[in-house]
Amino acid sequence: MLNPVVAIDGPAASGKSTVARKLAAKLNFVYVDTGAMYRAFAWLALEKNIDPADRAAISGLLESVKFELAISGGAIAMKLNGTDPAPFIREERINAAVSKIAAIPELRERLVIEQRKLRNLSPLVMEGRDIGTVVFTDTIFKFFLDADPVIRAQRRQLQGQADAITKRDQQDSNRAVAPLTKAADATLVDATYDDADAIVGKILQICRDKGLSQAKVDAL
Repeated sequence: MLNPVVAIDGPAASGKSTVARKLAAKLNFVYVDTGAMYRAFAWLALEKNIDPADRAAISGLLESVKFELAISGGAIAMKLNGTDPAPFIREERINAAVSKIAAIPELRERLVIEQRKLRNLSPLVMEGRDIGTVVFTDTIFKFFLDADPVIRAQRRQLQGQADAITKRDQQDSNRAVAPLTKAADATLVDATYDDADAIVGKILQICRDKGLSQAKVDAL
């Protein structure tokens, strides 16, 4: 029997990371931030002076990189060529590069394969931009978080980041491969004004109404 997956998609600064992390803790599922994976590869490309939009160069990088994923403390730990990129992936230069590298088909194909493998290890709360539409289309627990662009921009500023929210929305929604869009069977959640705990409560109730129960993943 397949482990259950709660898919949470949405645009930048919609609150999906906070909500997904809190929901995973409530359910005792493993939290997976797929955006961090794309950010990690953006970081690696920039470290190697590779244009994140250069498809041929990124494809070559994928052939040589050692990409490791593991579960640690209820979340995903990553290493690229033996280095943990987590301390570097929220830099402003990564914010500017991530949508470009996320449009590379070969990278998306590679990461989708790796993301699907995680289901064999544990129940998951996975957040990103194509979880319900591409990665786990079969899950019945699909949610799409959205919020007013002005509010989302303010959130980024409060986080000390300066994402161009409208530009990122356009890049993510208009890319040829796995564009950001709400799955037809996903529940739309307006995260403009409700706090994360209230949204988690709503999502948790919907999941339980659909038969989702808590899991024990403490040993992972």
